Amino acid sequence: MNVSIHFLGAAQSVTGSKHLLHFDDFQVLMDCGLFQGLKELRLRNWNKFPMDVSQVEALVLSHAHIDHIGYLPKLVKEGFDGPVYCTSATADLARILLLDSAKLQEEEAEWAKKKGYSKHNPPKPLYTTEEAENTFRLFQPYEFDEDIYLRDDIRIKFHNAGHILGAAWVELTVQRAKQQKTIIFSGDIGRYHQPVLRDPVSMKQADILITESTYGDRDNLFEDPSEEFAQIVNEAMEREGCLLIPAFALGRTQTVMYYLKKLMETGKIPKVPVYLDSPMAINMTQLYKRHFSYHKLHDEELGQDSLFDYEFFNYYRSAAASKGINEIRRNAIIVSSSGMCTGGRILHHLYHRLPRQEDTILFVGFQAKGTRGRRILEQEETIRIFGQDVPRKLQVRKIDGLSAHADKNELLKWVGTLQEAPKRTFIVHGETESAQALQQTLTQKLGWPNVIVPDYMEQHMLFENI
Repeated sequence: MNVSIHFLGAAQSVTGSKHLLHFDDFQVLMDCGLFQGLKELRLRNWNKFPMDVSQVEALVLSHAHIDHIGYLPKLVKEGFDGPVYCTSATADLARILLLDSAKLQEEEAEWAKKKGYSKHNPPKPLYTTEEAENTFRLFQPYEFDEDIYLRDDIRIKFHNAGHILGAAWVELTVQRAKQQKTIIFSGDIGRYHQPVLRDPVSMKQADILITESTYGDRDNLFEDPSEEFAQIVNEAMEREGCLLIPAFALGRTQTVMYYLKKLMETGKIPKVPVYLDSPMAINMTQLYKRHFSYHKLHDEELGQDSLFDYEFFNYYRSAAASKGINEIRRNAIIVSSSGMCTGGRILHHLYHRLPRQEDTILFVGFQAKGTRGRRILEQEETIRIFGQDVPRKLQVRKIDGLSAHADKNELLKWVGTLQEAPKRTFIVHGETESAQALQQTLTQKLGWPNVIVPDYMEQHMLFENI
């Protein structure tokens, strides 16, 4: 049997994760994400899947972020009908996230039609809510450390990656006669010593390693971001404005709420109203109560008067309530998704708050090239929202220590748990500079052989005649 890999996404970019493994004529797709950010990347979402969908036997999901699962409804629409393997928490989260993704696309198409700023007539979503719902029947959820056989000689196992609830790195083993080969796919690796999620699990052995490199070129210097977080909140309140925090509904929002409660209770920041304006984030939070084994929170932290039920936290589900937040002029914190400002209710808040120099925006997660969040972070003078160029006058801040991604040293700590260097290592899910920096570190610092940064659509042979 020959084993090869096709890199169909997240190759010298941080979105669109798709890696197709070929075991002769048996094909397994690792992740199925949407491209986000740069227009040239986003346009790939509209292209037909570059391989024969009917030949894909199974899909394995590392975790539920849209850049890892968001292409699934389109893949199913094109003809994929195989099993989708993931952890049970990922399956629950994916149902919420895919429905939200479809809804946002339907709303964007409708808004573009109403405002007339689309080149297409009529504007259409990439997929509909009904098409997203059609994917759920394919999910086959498992827990960490369970043996899952894709066929008699191919086994996978999920291990905790510490990135978001249910996130896994995937161990794939091929057993042929007396030969056994191991391929490890990192998905996204989380940080160590987080307040909510458990640390990434160590590896032992890998013939082939496929690893992310989001922060492969930098370290997050703040072990505990509390002091920096408090300083930014206090400065924002002293300006007599509001603090706007774009946060991913899954993972970052819950961590942000954890720190806000902690800082208020210890008197390090004033007790001001916090508006969580994300119905999806509210639904996500409930899943922490269902999946206790995936995090560190205790019963008392999730019950009455819990972390998420703090008296200064206000949860807004309806669009009418969300619009009311725009009337608030001072002494409030607004947390809304999406984290890269690519869609969702955060766009309405930005539309109203970008021109206000007394307001502050705080980024707590990675901002990919070409996203609205990255353009704000780079302090461009105008930001395009709903087909209009909105002047940016609000203050811009960021905290690297709240990111859900391992930094360079933490990635080295994780890969360093291998007992010996892989035969080959592929570096994915990182912008070119970040991927190449990690490549150089693994080659020069660890002395690893055959460390490769693949490009989009590259194919590599992994094993021959096993």
